[in-house]
Amino acid sequence: MPSYRTHITVLQQVASEHPSLPAFQVPQYDVQTGQILNWHPISYSRFFADVELFARYWTAILSSKGVPPRSVVGIWVGGMTYVDVLHIYAMVRAGYIPQLFSLRLPNPDVIFELLAKSNGQALIFDSSFGAVEPQSIPTYMAVDVRAEEDVFDVALPPIAEGEDGDAILMIFHTSGSTSGRPKLVPCSYRWWDMCLTKGAQCTAPRNPARQDVTAWMGSVCHIGQTFMYAGHLQHAACMVQPSAQAFPSSELIEMIARCGLNRLNQFPTYLAIHLRNSRQDPKLLAMLQGLDLIFYSGLMLSQEDEEWVHRNGIRIVNCFGNTECTAMLLSDPEWKGMHAPLVPMQGTSYGFFPLATTSDSESGHQNANNRLLELVILSDSNDCPDRSLRAADGHYHTGDLFLEVAPGRYVSRGRDDDWIKSENSLRCDTKAIEDNVRATCADLIEDCIVVGNGRPSPALFIEAKPGLKEEKVKKDIVRRTRQFHSRRYLHERISSTNFIIVVPSDTLPRTASKGNIRRRAVEESFKAELDRIYGVATQ
Repeated sequence: MPSYRTHITVLQQVASEHPSLPAFQVPQYDVQTGQILNWHPISYSRFFADVELFARYWTAILSSKGVPPRSVVGIWVGGMTYVDVLHIYAMVRAGYIPQLFSLRLPNPDVIFELLAKSNGQALIFDSSFGAVEPQSIPTYMAVDVRAEEDVFDVALPPIAEGEDGDAILMIFHTSGSTSGRPKLVPCSYRWWDMCLTKGAQCTAPRNPARQDVTAWMGSVCHIGQTFMYAGHLQHAACMVQPSAQAFPSSELIEMIARCGLNRLNQFPTYLAIHLRNSRQDPKLLAMLQGLDLIFYSGLMLSQEDEEWVHRNGIRIVNCFGNTECTAMLLSDPEWKGMHAPLVPMQGTSYGFFPLATTSDSESGHQNANNRLLELVILSDSNDCPDRSLRAADGHYHTGDLFLEVAPGRYVSRGRDDDWIKSENSLRCDTKAIEDNVRATCADLIEDCIVVGNGRPSPALFIEAKPGLKEEKVKKDIVRRTRQFHSRRYLHERISSTNFIIVVPSDTLPRTASKGNIRRRAVEESFKAELDRIYGVATQ
């Protein structure tokens, strides 16, 4: 009978083999200024002992309220501290099923609704959120048990690998909402065992003779950081706790100098800050060049940043993943030059299926739809998500689109919803337009997004760089992108300044976790403006 690893079985093994190695480096703050003074290490043996302590605490608390093992218990914490990790790991160690929530859920009502969907029996929440009104299930503050004077002499179950691959180990949530709330993402033992295998691939050390040191990329209440740390855990790496997800370049320099950080895992929105600063800071550039690897995910690097890292020999790896599947594709390490294509991770079973094709009715015009492939996680792949998330054919359709640029090598063309449909249901590749604007107008814009679902043609929203005149920005964009649009179908073109809207910096709505501009939210927020524009333009 097969058995399935968990992060607890891995932790027990690593703590036994490397008890004195630092598992975490936790910041010490100046109480007056709030600045980080230094980081202090927490060994693997201490980490394992703390997980055991927290597990005994929660076993005593929950069992006293009649909440038996294998019950779902909600954990609503920020997910950016060592103590947050202890609560989450301890819940699995104690035999419960943690359902993880982050700060970005709006209020307890949504959380209790999601707990009801999973038959959750309790909620643990961070004290910084304030009081949570009593509900039909017990609620508890996520206290630091290390400060508790009581010794919780409670027997814990033996640590063992899972025997039922279909049993649920953890529950996450999609990063987007449907009907006002996220969807549940149940994670089975079989699925998580495969994710541990993929995580080990993503975090394999370049130099096995030394310990890798990296930093949080996000909240452990989200699959990205949970997955990445579980990968690093298998290599007995050290995780440095930063002051915030978007920590400044000065703090990165300190983590490299004081903590020995040699790998960086970040979303491109935050990585771009360091790359931009390195253009004026030779010391920072040298430190980025000295890193073993920069691992990024969630978005593509801008053309400007891609050129900068390539020209300066900064080692980067692009990972394509999502909440439901974790990492799926990694950039080809053997690719020479920029824009390395993506290849499926080892041991997976994926399909790249063509979309419905259309005919080229306009000679000489591009029709990329004929080459677009949707990434599908096949049902026989051990990282295929829970059956509740699969399509009627039994597979998981990601909605992510690719072009195959070489056999088995792919370039992302955005999500399926990046291909908006015009008013007559013709498709428009918004990502291609945005990429072209970023490549040709980097000196004019800070960011951009293309919208226009159900409209005659697309519109472009621009967050312009400070100090530039609006009308000149619009005219320059039209002029610089004219050649690109001249070979596109009429319904795909932006050839008039009427369809370019300039807004101040940081105006467009973004996701909280990665900083991506939310296309549909832009369309909703600026609906009146878009109605006016299309009304004028079509008269």
